[in-house]
Amino acid sequence: MQSIKLIVIIITAFISCETALVAQNKNSEPNIIIVFTDDQGYQDVGVFGSPLIKTPNLDKMAENGIKFTDFYAASPVCSPSRAALLTGSYPPRVGVPVVLWPNLPGGLSKEEVTIADMLKTKDYATACIGKWHLGDQEQYLPTSQGFDMYYGIPFSNDMSVNPKSKVSKNIVFREGMTMDSLREKKWRGRKVPLMQQDEVIEYPVDQTTLTKRYTKEAVKFIKENKSKPFFLYLAHTMPHVPLYASPEFKGKSARGLYGDVIEEIDWSMGEILNTLASLGVDDNTLVIFTSDNGPWKLDNGEGGSALPLRGHKFETYEGGMRVPMIAQWKGRIKAGAVTDKVASTIDILPTIAYLTGADLPEKKIDGKNMWPLLSGEEKAKSPHKKEGFFYYKESTLEAVRKGDWKLRVVGEEIALYNLKDDISESINLASKYPKIVKKLHKVMIKFEADLKENIR
Repeated sequence: MQSIKLIVIIITAFISCETALVAQNKNSEPNIIIVFTDDQGYQDVGVFGSPLIKTPNLDKMAENGIKFTDFYAASPVCSPSRAALLTGSYPPRVGVPVVLWPNLPGGLSKEEVTIADMLKTKDYATACIGKWHLGDQEQYLPTSQGFDMYYGIPFSNDMSVNPKSKVSKNIVFREGMTMDSLREKKWRGRKVPLMQQDEVIEYPVDQTTLTKRYTKEAVKFIKENKSKPFFLYLAHTMPHVPLYASPEFKGKSARGLYGDVIEEIDWSMGEILNTLASLGVDDNTLVIFTSDNGPWKLDNGEGGSALPLRGHKFETYEGGMRVPMIAQWKGRIKAGAVTDKVASTIDILPTIAYLTGADLPEKKIDGKNMWPLLSGEEKAKSPHKKEGFFYYKESTLEAVRKGDWKLRVVGEEIALYNLKDDISESINLASKYPKIVKKLHKVMIKFEADLKENIR
């Protein structure tokens, strides 16, 4: 009898330990995945109104999570937008106000704290897969910015190669290229290198395979790190031009090649979400999908759509900087939620810091914790309600949004829009509401002065 009681006690203790271990795992630091597309328009997702592009996986993600209708990139172009996302700061503050080109000095300073740097202090596994575009010299590459691994192209896919790049001894040359032609200073647009860690492993890369190869590497990384917290930054090369889709997707979309590209990215999103579910870690993983800026203005069908917004990439109209954003975290983000509160990519770093318990960078940043919005907290407000959200084009502050009002000052042109009533920025109300113009202009001047005092 005593032996039976002892066995029961041991089994009960074992079950209690197992339960405690499961609870500990469920409450551990969450995994973080950011999927960042390139030049994808506001409308170019099914749940954002695309009439021709089919995105069932992203639509399902929105059904299971939250859709942000008023979410902003921090720049209307590539490099500054990426610097802002990874540092939680407006691009001029961290010294990346313009697009970076191959083999030119400069990049995101190692003195800046990236999301990856921050999460390494919490013992996260970190990976950057895809387009980097924050400097192609060794000291600026992802492996020098907090990422354990890097696989992708170092800049936009219409650029060339840095002839001084470190080259793998097992490099694959394609299209008649050789080591001599790689080392030439001759500009070869649209022939870009594929890198692994800090070495070129393929030149030029076969761009029709990029989305699939990125996805394969992403799934591999998730599986290898399923038992510890991880941060995956998947920055797709597409739909930046030139457009490429794999044979399985090319010619399949009613929106032409651009639609093919987006539908393949949607497939990629499905592969990642299915992997999380199959491994049983989707209830401890925050997944964010968004774009680096608005679409190209192209008449050949290769550009995306920002409708019903005005403007395109390179501009501080809404179409240049308001982007689709969907977030999912099973059990933590309410399914089918929608918010129209203003938030931005600069808010992602401080939100991750809040969720993981990581310390914020000591240097001043601009982003704010947006978890109250993500979690559906009752009466949650925009993190930019008080100060406003600011629209930079390179180093120039061109606009501010506070609430429904947006003031845009470009040269001598002053325009005031009520975005709630006029999402397309078609009615200039500056002459009708001079007091609001004056008030918002003061906000811009004050913020610009503060940024210049703390610029790095």
